[in-house]
Amino acid sequence: MGSYEEKREALLGRIAEYALEDMIIAFSGGVDSSLLLKLACDAVVKTGKKVYGILLHTMLHPKAELKEAESVAKEAGALFRVLRIDELEGAGIEENPVDRCYRCKRYLFRELQKEAELLGVSRILEGTNEDDLHVYRPGIRAVRELGIVSPLADAGLTKSDVRRLAGEYGISVSGKPSTPCLATRFPYGVRLTYEAMRKVEQGESYLRSLGLGNVRLRVHGNLARLEVDTDEIGRVTERREDIAGYLKNLGYNYVTLDLEGFRTGSMDESVRAIAVSQGD
Repeated sequence: MGSYEEKREALLGRIAEYALEDMIIAFSGGVDSSLLLKLACDAVVKTGKKVYGILLHTMLHPKAELKEAESVAKEAGALFRVLRIDELEGAGIEENPVDRCYRCKRYLFRELQKEAELLGVSRILEGTNEDDLHVYRPGIRAVRELGIVSPLADAGLTKSDVRRLAGEYGISVSGKPSTPCLATRFPYGVRLTYEAMRKVEQGESYLRSLGLGNVRLRVHGNLARLEVDTDEIGRVTERREDIAGYLKNLGYNYVTLDLEGFRTGSMDESVRAIAVSQGD
């Protein structure tokens, strides 16, 4: 795969090539897309082209992300825009199907492509990294099908590489935990509602206010299953009465702590198991 320095140079070379024309960064405010935005803005200083940082502000993502994303985009010097999208019905994912991520990603990027046409921009970049290619990420297929460019993955940068490079460039969100869409907190096949997702958002916001890092509130009917980093499990048990009381006030009847701790995509474990059993 090459050393960090080799991957870094490969990425910068790709961005310099893309900077020969206007481009759009599918921007979430997370570390991956923030790094792309910063590199793109630096590169177009030499070419005089435009970089649009377009945030797809959807109903499936925490509302708090919007303000922070705008701040990061201004730091980078991008032209910041927000596309407000209601994807539950538009993408056909109300029943939380197993291919939800694919349907949603395809719908969102088709909307972004429409915006690109209005702006006269043909190049769209997004922040998939090398690590994303080795876990259950059905949305990546949609990105590939639509011709969206993934420079981080193409250059072989892992998540740790991205954080390292973002730190070198002084990007304020270089250590920010990932915040995937709120639909990932529910089992496949469970009908998604905005009310249920806002409740999850409120619960996770409270948990982070206690100083916890990676936090997921997974919902199984009226049971809330908490995932936190394993070294923070003790902190949760110390505050168990406060946490249980807060979450019960949100409407959950039972509050549990997952002893395996935080792990990305825990709701996908059954899907991966089926794929393995079928030889996929």
